[in-house]
Amino acid sequence: MKVAIVAFSLLAVAFAADQIPILAQDSQVDFDGTFQHSYETGNGIRAQEQGVIKNAGNKDAETAEVQGSYQYTAPDGTPINLQYISNENGFQPQGAHLPVAPTPPPIPSAILKALDWIAAHPQPQQKL
Repeated sequence: MKVAIVAFSLLAVAFAADQIPILAQDSQVDFDGTFQHSYETGNGIRAQEQGVIKNAGNKDAETAEVQGSYQYTAPDGTPINLQYISNENGFQPQGAHLPVAPTPPPIPSAILKALDWIAAHPQPQQKL
């Protein structure tokens, strides 16, 4: 029986050593739908988020808007810092580590000339 207790105690200590402590945590939710959350862990992860209900009570225009950020260190040592907003326009992240779309090639001059001609010579409207 003592061996089982000692073994269990050692297992509990080993398991606890792998746990990452929460250094700070805050959460607030209000009746109007606004909220904010934040936390920081012992291994350097930090996150915060706040949200509101826009156009509350207007069934056709009511939407949530959430803003936040998080930061951590990637396994290769790169610091990751991401800010975001999410609303009726979708999720919009920003961060130096995110890929950037390449610049599109310029529009060929023949196509530009054709577009200019089309704009200068609109097609007549058909009568119904």
